[in-house]
Amino acid sequence: MLNIAVLGSGTGSNFRAILSAIQQGKIPRARICLVVSNNSNAGILEIARANSLPVIHLSQKPFESEEDFADALLSTFAAHGVMFVVLAGYMKRLHPRVIAAYRNRILNIHPALLPAYGGQGMYGMRVHQAVIAAGEKYSGATVHLVDEEYDHGPIVLQQRVDVSPDDTPESLAAKVLAVEHALFPEAIRLFAEGKVVVDETSREVVRSAL
Repeated sequence: MLNIAVLGSGTGSNFRAILSAIQQGKIPRARICLVVSNNSNAGILEIARANSLPVIHLSQKPFESEEDFADALLSTFAAHGVMFVVLAGYMKRLHPRVIAAYRNRILNIHPALLPAYGGQGMYGMRVHQAVIAAGEKYSGATVHLVDEEYDHGPIVLQQRVDVSPDDTPESLAAKVLAVEHALFPEAIRLFAEGKVVVDETSREVVRSAL
């Protein structure tokens, strides 16, 4: 059984999709053992509480340094038996110490076809605005492993959507979000079933069987 911590800062729509997939038996070898948010009013916490899941509001503000916050996060993970970490709209960059402790065990989803339209500052509606401004015919979503660079880790799954001539950033965001809600649970299933292998030399996913 894969014990998963989900970190989020916002409404929690991807978290809801993941939780629903687990509850429906679509990810049979996984359970959510902890939900963490840096925002005490985040919708993701409300969803977790409504489903009787352990929740923690953990913000960096009370800590003297980023290292102290990282240590607190790792201690929290250890206390709850966390084996795998999912970033579902988490708007804080993880400290390298956390990434090192969970190397190849942290997943993120990005609302574009990485490596395009990724990197620092490229999040939310900014991504969709950039895609439309560039006249792209396609966009999509990417699930990737997290490393020390923004939106840079090995890609696990991608799915594209068409960008229509009349799309606005808002309409494109809705298309991509629908894809995210299917893609993210599927990526977690692959890890829960041991169907993902990362080549440590090339830092690429070398096997992902559907």
